[in-house]
Parts: sequence; C-alpha cells; structure tokens
Amino acid sequence: MCLLVTGAALAAESVRTLDVVPEASPSVVFAASASRPPERLSLTLAEAERLWTQHNRELRLAEVAIAGAEGDARAAAQVPNPQASLNMASISPQDGFGAGSVRQKRMDSVARLEQLIERGGKRDLRMQAADALLNAARNDRDDVGRQQRRALYAAYYDLLLMQERERLTVETAALYRKSQATSEVRYRGGDISAADLSRQRVEQLRAENDARQAVADAARARVALAYLIGQEKKASSLVAADDWPAATQGGDAAAGSDPSRRPDVRADMARLAAAEKARDLARALKTRDITVGVQLEHNLTNTPNNSFGVGVSAPLFAFHEYEGEIARAEADLQAAREMAEQTLAQAQGEIDQAAADLAASRERRLRLEGGLLDDAARVARAAEFAYARGATSLLELLDARRTWRQVQLEAANARADHAKALAAWRAATAE
Repeated sequence: MCLLVTGAALAAESVRTLDVVPEASPSVVFAASASRPPERLSLTLAEAERLWTQHNRELRLAEVAIAGAEGDARAAAQVPNPQASLNMASISPQDGFGAGSVRQKRMDSVARLEQLIERGGKRDLRMQAADALLNAARNDRDDVGRQQRRALYAAYYDLLLMQERERLTVETAALYRKSQATSEVRYRGGDISAADLSRQRVEQLRAENDARQAVADAARARVALAYLIGQEKKASSLVAADDWPAATQGGDAAAGSDPSRRPDVRADMARLAAAEKARDLARALKTRDITVGVQLEHNLTNTPNNSFGVGVSAPLFAFHEYEGEIARAEADLQAAREMAEQTLAQAQGEIDQAAADLAASRERRLRLEGGLLDDAARVARAAEFAYARGATSLLELLDARRTWRQVQLEAANARADHAKALAAWRAATAE
C-alpha cells in the first residue's frame, strides 16, 4: 500500500510537470550551467535591433565604402591641374653664367605654363560614372542592412529556441531523477524488476545528456547574437526576452512584391549605369585632348632679350586608337548587364522561396498548436497515471514520455522556423 501511495504521488508530480506551458515556465538551473554568472541581460528584439544599429561591424564597413565612393566622385569632378616649368639653357661650359644679377646672366631662361583641356565630354562622363557608383555603394549599404537584419532576427530566434530547449530538457531530466528515486524504492520493495530499474536509469542519463547539450547550444546561440550586436563581453548574460511572433503573422506572404525595388537589385542597376558611362568614356578617348601653353623667355644672347610665346599640343594616334580600352569597357558593360539580370532573377526566386517557406512553417506551427500538443500531453498524463497504479508497463511509460518530449521540442522548432521564415520573407521583400 505504501508503494502504491508513493507511485500515486509520483504520478501527480508528473502530471503537474506535463501541464507546464512552455512559454510561461522559468528556466531551471541545471548542474552543468552552475558556473554561469547570476546576472542576466534581458533583450527584447527591439533592444537587440537598436544595439545592432549602433555596433554592427558590417554596417560600419558599408558606411566606409560609401565614404570612399564619395571621394571618388569628388576626384572625378576635378579639372586637371596646370603644369608649370622653369628651364635654363644656353649656359657656356667655358664662360659660365657671367657676372651680374640673375637678369644679367648669360643664359636662356624660359618660364612655361601649360593646361590640359579635355574634350569629348570626358569629365562629365567621369562624374556620371562616379555618381552611379556612389549610388551603388549606398544601395549596397542598404542591402547589407537588409541581410544583417535578417541574420539578427535569426540569431535572436535561435537563442529563444535554445532557451526553450534548455528549459524543456532540464525539466525532463528533473522528472527522470524523481522517477529514478521512486523506482529505486519500488525495486527494493520488490515492486519492479532490476531490468525496469536499469531502463529507467538509462533514460535518466539520456535526459541529463540532452540537458547538458541544450545548455551548450544556448551558450553558442548567445555568442552568435552577441557578435551581431557588438556585445561579445556580455555574451554569457544575454537572454532573449520576447515571445514568438503570432502564428497568424505571414498570412499575406503570397502577395506579390517587385524585386526590382530591392537594394541589391538597385545596386547592380547602378553599377550597370556606371559601366555604360565607363564605356562611353573609353570611346571618348578617341577624341584628342589638347594641351595649351604660354611661355616667357629671357635671353641676353638674342634680340629681343625678353619674349613670349604660345603653343598647342595634341597626341598622335600613330600606334593605337585605344581599341583595347574600348574592348575592355564593352566587356565590363556586358558583365554588369548579366550581373544585374542574374541578381534580379535571384531576388525573384528568393521572394518566391521565402513565401513558400513561410506558408509551410506557418501551417506546421498551426497544426502542432491546434491539437497535437494537447493530445500528446493527455497521452503522457494517462501513461503516468496508469504506471503509478500498475496498469501499464515501464516501456509504455518511457515511450509516452519520449513522445511528449519530442512533440514539445517539435513545437518549439516549429515556432522558431515560423519566426525565422517570417524574418526571411520580410528581408526578401524589403525595399
């Protein structure tokens, strides 16, 4: 009779454990996590995004790229600087300069100023190409933000999932420890066999190993999130405090979205425009630039002693007419055109795939939360109750526990998959 009372108490405790709602239960401190600091830095998703905006390294690198493109745009708008020269000639190796001041030296002094004049609209083409590349850099920055925000959401929901797994596995391990203690009492009383006691012990060790692994997985998830928000030194204290997105979110995922408005597509279109201007600039090389110059000459050996002159120079296309540069620019233009088309096609495919993944994950989550969790809980409670009264075998009890734990973990995975699919779809359709 005493053994039956003990078994009934165990069943009641098991039923209370099975009735726990995953989202409402606090984390149980497991032995493998005893070394963690007690302080916790609870983060909502909005707070994590604020830290990400301030500290994300990829975003800062994208801003540096924009600064470089702005410098290129300023350089492209610059007019070539003039050239100044001072020459001294007609110096006698025997007599030297002669006596007197500089103006009385026996030598030919020439001061010359030259200016390159670009023709064919080269400066305008350079400016237009540089402006297009600057626009591409800004869109690249937006695309980095789009991708990194998706990574942030995925890392946050991964941590939330790992916390849920840790809680579930720790609670399961605690349940098995209580069951093992009671089973040892029943074994000593002759109520169960040694084989049943050994099976119970094996299941307990498995549950404890799963709990230890869940603790390690949660630590890795904290490290991944900490990098994205620039909080590496506080990684061990991070806690995801938000709940999962509602299962109803994402019902409009089938709605169409224009991929040409995405920042990665806009960036490649800007690079295509820059390549077109670079091609035009290469063709403009066939228009000769001219160099005009003016000079002042002071020569005591000639009359008049002081004179001035002007000059014009232009290149002779004697050996080439920039055919190589033009061919290269044409190839770069074709590559940019192909890249833009490829990015557009990939963006459309990503949008369609993200919508399909979101619909599938949402349906799976609704199916699990719509009755499967409750059914598995009822089966597990019935098995605990029956085993406590000797109405079922240990194998059936262990099988019911494994099924219940598997369904709980599957539900947590379904919530995480839906949350990450929702973030991926929003990133795929971001403008």
